[in-house]
Amino acid sequence: MKHVVIIGAGAAGLFAAGAAVRAGHRVTVLEHSGTLGRKLLITGKGRCNLTNNCPPDEFLRHVRRNPRFLYSALSVCPPARVMEIFEKELSVPLKTERGRRVFPQSDRAEDILQALQHWAVGAHIEYDGAKSLQIEAGSCTGVKLKSGSALSADAVIVATGGVSYPKTGSTGDGYRFARQAGHTIVPPEPSLVALVERGALCGRMAGLSLRNVTLTLYEGKKSLFCEQGEMLFTHFGVSGPLTLSASAHIRDMEKYAYHLSIDLKPALSAEALTQRISADFTALANKEAAHSLDKLLPASMRPVVLDVWGVDTEKRVNQITREERRKLVVLLKAFPIEIAEKGGLAHAVVTSGGVQVKEVDPKTMASKLCPGLYFAGEVLDVDAYTGGYNLGIAFATAWAAGTQL
Repeated sequence: MKHVVIIGAGAAGLFAAGAAVRAGHRVTVLEHSGTLGRKLLITGKGRCNLTNNCPPDEFLRHVRRNPRFLYSALSVCPPARVMEIFEKELSVPLKTERGRRVFPQSDRAEDILQALQHWAVGAHIEYDGAKSLQIEAGSCTGVKLKSGSALSADAVIVATGGVSYPKTGSTGDGYRFARQAGHTIVPPEPSLVALVERGALCGRMAGLSLRNVTLTLYEGKKSLFCEQGEMLFTHFGVSGPLTLSASAHIRDMEKYAYHLSIDLKPALSAEALTQRISADFTALANKEAAHSLDKLLPASMRPVVLDVWGVDTEKRVNQITREERRKLVVLLKAFPIEIAEKGGLAHAVVTSGGVQVKEVDPKTMASKLCPGLYFAGEVLDVDAYTGGYNLGIAFATAWAAGTQL
């Protein structure tokens, strides 16, 4: 029996703890924040999109950085295995929604956290932070605690997360521990993050959520991302699932210009939308043009679209010209938003960057530089698009680390 110390009690840490307990090890989990799984509770808008219901090969196509590194871990612990654990071993009914996203049937992230705590039963949870690793003769032999004491260990798993949402406990300590052991850290940057608008259109619609729209991200004239779903306007720009997915495709904002195009009526072709507008305008013929969009758009969006459209709002609807109608169709099929910058790490759903995977064994998550040291989850330089893939990565790497000690 080995004594395993796990730093971090988030999704990866708790999953690794349960895996290590089932492998017959004595396990201690260190959590400095005083609360377990705080970041997990806010995932999927509090519903917790815990994985994606797809085979490993399909899963890997949605991994943004270093997908080949995950091949072994996902082969052993694919989404199907994760779902089986939660449903059959932890009695959490699951459901699969659009895009194969997997949620608890209750729509409560709290149920997933409670299940992970149950999964980790047998591990000792210590509410103390790790100050540094204990390294002797080039091997990791334990952890020095912030309280001043030390824990000897046969293996230490770093599952601290990245640096996104620091209020949930992701402070970047894992990078410091990895550097102490001689590892290279790929500089962290925000991934799956809200986007800041260049201008003030979005702020006027702050709080408005759009469903079933198609969002396209352009780098200059090149389309990088196009998908239908949900998005949200904020006081500084745009957020929501579509925006988060699009943000992962943005590269160098100093070198390239980026803008978004929103198809507000993707179910209608330009011709069908023209006919719809003609019918609406006939019904509103004697009203002012300011009311011409009453049947087409949400209330908070109408004045913004009217301004961008440029029509004289005091003219009668029956006076709107054919060319003005054409411009409206173009605008509704491609509403433009210029992007100034990506949101910061403090609000990123996932951190891109971390421990360089060339220095980690992909089958065991063991450090190649420091025997006795392992990594799991977001602390590694592996991240994916939105849709449950990032938690899937956390579970797969945690399983590898917890069972291959």
